Amino acid sequence: MSVRVERNGVVTTIVNDRINARNAVDPDTADALTAAFLAFDRDPEAKVAVFYGDGGAFCAGWDLKYASTLGDRERFHEEIVEELGFPMGAAPAPRGPMGPSRLELSKPVIGAIEGPAVAGGMELAMWCDMRVMADNAYFGVYCRRWGIPLLDGGTVRLPRLVGMGRAMDIILTGRKVDAKEALRIGLCERVVPRGTARAAAEELAQSIARFPQAAVIADRRNAYEGFGLPVGQALKNEWANGVDAHWREGAAGAGRFASGLGRSGDFSRI
Repeated sequence: MSVRVERNGVVTTIVNDRINARNAVDPDTADALTAAFLAFDRDPEAKVAVFYGDGGAFCAGWDLKYASTLGDRERFHEEIVEELGFPMGAAPAPRGPMGPSRLELSKPVIGAIEGPAVAGGMELAMWCDMRVMADNAYFGVYCRRWGIPLLDGGTVRLPRLVGMGRAMDIILTGRKVDAKEALRIGLCERVVPRGTARAAAEELAQSIARFPQAAVIADRRNAYEGFGLPVGQALKNEWANGVDAHWREGAAGAGRFASGLGRSGDFSRI
């Protein structure tokens, strides 16, 4: 199998294990990744996921050997346009070419980036809520060289993360963006020594998973849903999504604080 799922308590690590192709994604891998993340989101015991590419590469993008077989117009239309195109009406969109890039999960996903995360691999990394990069890792729209556009959210998510001007510089030139620059411009949140991205991401996931989860989920949802809305509407959404979590968990948490826990910003005893 090209995808492994490994669990450590409430943290689920989903591993792209197609090492012989630098974890490039073909249709079978895309299906397996999508299924793994949907299963994580449905699992009531799972709180946070880590997305990792084994063998020193996060993901080299879409499998260009597979893409090279789509030169026939009829086959391209059948396998790409018809199979992966957005359907009419209210039906949910199918998976993207890279797999889970169109999923809107209810729980956090942290990308653990070692080595290249380029082209579609960069799009998968940007789909994650946060990115922990090894100091040798890098991004880049490397598909610029081959006339393949971004189809898995790259032109949507990159401007939201780094701003339009920086996004255009990265998208139009296809240049390499190393971990140091990614941290500086907001394309990743943490940089760690080479070979430790997975461990660091799993440690971060455990730290998030130990909090009361209704508020975590509500705040995450509000941050996404409020993006781009008028302030008044975003405030209404924040209230609607957050007040139920406050009722379910906030009173109990306030009681723990009143009993003496968590004083002076102490996160170790909550």
